[in-house]
Amino acid sequence: MSSRRRVKERYSNLNYLIHPRSVALIGASSNRLKIGGIMWSYLQSFPGRKYPVNIKQETIDGVKAYGRVSDIPEDVDLAVIAVPARSVPSVIDDCIRKSVKAVIVISAGFGETGEEGRKLEEEIKNRIANTNMVLLGPNTLGVYVPSESLDTMFVLREKSRRPPDGPIAYISQSGASASGFMDMAEYHQYGISAFVGLGNKLDVNENDMLEFFSKDDKTKVLCMHIESFADGRRLLELCRKITPYKPVVILKAGRTETGARAAMLHTGSMAKPSQAMDGALKQVGVIRANDLLELFDYSRILAYQKPIFGPNIVVVTSGGGYGVIAADYIEDRNVGGELRMAELSHDSKKRLREKLPSFASVNNPVDLTGNVTDEMFDHVFRIVNEDENTDGILAFLLLQTPYTTDRLVEIAWWWFKNGKKPMVPCIIGGLHSEEVIRMLESRGMPVFPDIRRAVLSLRVLYERGKYLLKIGKNRSGAG
Repeated sequence: MSSRRRVKERYSNLNYLIHPRSVALIGASSNRLKIGGIMWSYLQSFPGRKYPVNIKQETIDGVKAYGRVSDIPEDVDLAVIAVPARSVPSVIDDCIRKSVKAVIVISAGFGETGEEGRKLEEEIKNRIANTNMVLLGPNTLGVYVPSESLDTMFVLREKSRRPPDGPIAYISQSGASASGFMDMAEYHQYGISAFVGLGNKLDVNENDMLEFFSKDDKTKVLCMHIESFADGRRLLELCRKITPYKPVVILKAGRTETGARAAMLHTGSMAKPSQAMDGALKQVGVIRANDLLELFDYSRILAYQKPIFGPNIVVVTSGGGYGVIAADYIEDRNVGGELRMAELSHDSKKRLREKLPSFASVNNPVDLTGNVTDEMFDHVFRIVNEDENTDGILAFLLLQTPYTTDRLVEIAWWWFKNGKKPMVPCIIGGLHSEEVIRMLESRGMPVFPDIRRAVLSLRVLYERGKYLLKIGKNRSGAG
């Protein structure tokens, strides 16, 4: 078989990692206190064929168990391996004999543990070298694909909830951060098209998954948490092709020498701090996140809001103190970057005065004061959307004021979805505010409970818009 054909068939087998028709769990158990028991119980929601493999048990939960994968009479698209590390090479041999198309090695105890673990990885690498089988891991949390009801993860659902189906593909080298990210996504009611845990990246790496999800119509944003680049040059080539059409957000951990050493102990991958790589990623349109919260915030705002094509931001608030803090953040280059406070036109200020109290401020920030009503918010949103000097809006929806009602939620939602100028909402408060935030987020409207996070999200929308204009995309996204 030619190398070109092998590469093509290997790539096609990535599809079985995400969209298998049949799954075998090697190390399945009926004991829910064991990893194999937890995973087998979660695989019951998968509608395709499921095969438990356990050399010591004849049946598991009343289902016939097989001693080896090769004993299964039907084809197996995906094999999930959850056995001790020392047993994995022989299991891989059996998967090769069975012509399994994709394998997930959940097991730990490989390169992240030292020399003996690296030898085991080398054994596995040699075994799959001349096959088309793709291998995810080892030392991985696995995959989770809501649309397929495919959950190969062993973290407990009651402690780490799974998000619904949605537009964000999430690729992570860290299982722990993945659990946290997906738990946040579920809480805030944002969906993902898939999660893929890279683990030690013995075979399948971030470039494979970037290329795969770039061709997935359901995926609108790709976000990654990685500790090392498998092939930095290839990553840049892929991002150059992908970012004109889909945003890519990357959290690159191990940016310092100490962090790089910690990454080596975590997944066995040596992370190389590189300011040059940071600059190269920016050149190809990648949005950089510094921590997991930024990765979450940037992914969701890019998935649900339009880019901002200019740096001029207007702040709409009914609390002057919030407006002052927001102005400081917007014009702080460490937070707002190139953003700046917009100078509203004379005509806009005149129109704002028509329905606002005499003591309200029609400068920027536009301060509606504690006497604000729903109608005032609607009036201001209309004017600033039509203002020629405004590119984006930071909207403080302060629910503690006495004359606003639940109608404000509908007004904010309408302008978020239909306004000419992209809007980022910020709601600060306690229980009632949290209830409203969840109501809006259930509709696909990201709301930020923190001013700095809101401004950073505005900055990301502007960076996206600026990049699209730079590469010749117009404001509608067409070339």
